[in-house]
Amino acid sequence: MQARITVIKKAFHKDVIDQYFHELADKADVCSVFQEGQVFVVDGPFPSKPEGFCDWAWTDIHKVVALTLMGANPTPGTEFTCCSDGLRPVTFRIQRVGE
Repeated sequence: MQARITVIKKAFHKDVIDQYFHELADKADVCSVFQEGQVFVVDGPFPSKPEGFCDWAWTDIHKVVALTLMGANPTPGTEFTCCSDGLRPVTFRIQRVGE
C-alpha cells in the first residue's frame, strides 16, 4: 500500500507579513521547496520522508499520511492537510493507492 502526496496550493499571506514583519516585506515569497501539482509517493504502513520533501512540512503531515494509509481518517482513502508555516502554508492532498 502507498500514499500519494500532491501539492495542491502554495499560499502567501503578504498582508500579515506587511503588518507584523516589516523587515521581511520585500524578501518573503511563497514556499520555494514545492511546486503546485508536484507528486510524491511513499510506502506504508509507516512512511518515510520522500526525497526532496521539506523536513518541516513532513513533520507536520506525516501523521496524516500514516492515518490515511491505515484508513483511520474521516474520508476513507483521501485527506487534506497543510504545513504549519503560518505565513507561507502549503496544502497537500493525501490519497491511499495500491490497495
